[in-house]
Amino acid sequence: MNSQTRPSLLAANLMCMASMFFWAAGLPAAEPLIAKLPPLSLTAARMTLAALSMLPLWVLTEGLGALRAAHWGKGLLVGASTIGLGAFLLVLGQSFSDPVTVAIIAASMPVVGIAIELVLDGRKLTATLVGGMGLSLLGGLLALDQGSGSAGLGWGALLCLASVLAFTLGSRLTVTSFPTLSPLGRTALTLTGAAAGTLAASALYSATGGARADWAALGLSDWGALLIFSVGSLGISQLLWIMSVGNLGIGLAALHINAAPFYVMLILFALGQDWNWMQTLGAAIVGLGVLLAQNLITFRRG
Repeated sequence: MNSQTRPSLLAANLMCMASMFFWAAGLPAAEPLIAKLPPLSLTAARMTLAALSMLPLWVLTEGLGALRAAHWGKGLLVGASTIGLGAFLLVLGQSFSDPVTVAIIAASMPVVGIAIELVLDGRKLTATLVGGMGLSLLGGLLALDQGSGSAGLGWGALLCLASVLAFTLGSRLTVTSFPTLSPLGRTALTLTGAAAGTLAASALYSATGGARADWAALGLSDWGALLIFSVGSLGISQLLWIMSVGNLGIGLAALHINAAPFYVMLILFALGQDWNWMQTLGAAIVGLGVLLAQNLITFRRG
């Protein structure tokens, strides 16, 4: 590998790690919100706050001309039909199960991402790629804190799997459908589409007799959790994610998601909980799988 490629891969992997850290922070933050808000209302609020955090940043860094030149019709369609739908299905799936189930099903993302690349991009399935995926999945399962709850099956798992499919496809479309936009532009555009789609769906649902959100019931800690779940776990995370997917591809970038339970443990450790060495081992195995899948390490015979 040449000297110009390695720093690029290093930067992409570091951004993907950071993206997964921010995403993981949203799993515990979502729990009290899911108990108090209808899934569609929570998703609409999350998408809206995330979009509102990215749009001003896009204007400040690239100017209004970049917004006017963007393909808003396509952006709204991609954002609403994939990113917004995937986020709603994730919240709904977690409401039927628990964060452990979400983390387990999220471990399927590398398989989904690489399957998409095999079908659409003609990627070749190599021994190192299969080995890297296997190590990533194994590390993700080891990193799960099985003492925090049992994985729920049934509707919760099925909805989380559908969320993974929608989000993985949406991430790929975000990168491939807007080649002239910067990663920030792609992120802001599709998050705006997701916000518009989920807001419209939430308004229609409420207007036809669906449950309405009681925003007055949220306390200060709930609003803080909502900011973490939206601006951090979606806005910042999605920007870093799209930047890394543009460099690594959706399949390789998705390997990083299996370290998410370890990042949750790091956050909880900082808040006073015990260190978990099994999750640390799992994260190390995920890292080994990422390196192997990208041919950054090789095993030679003899």
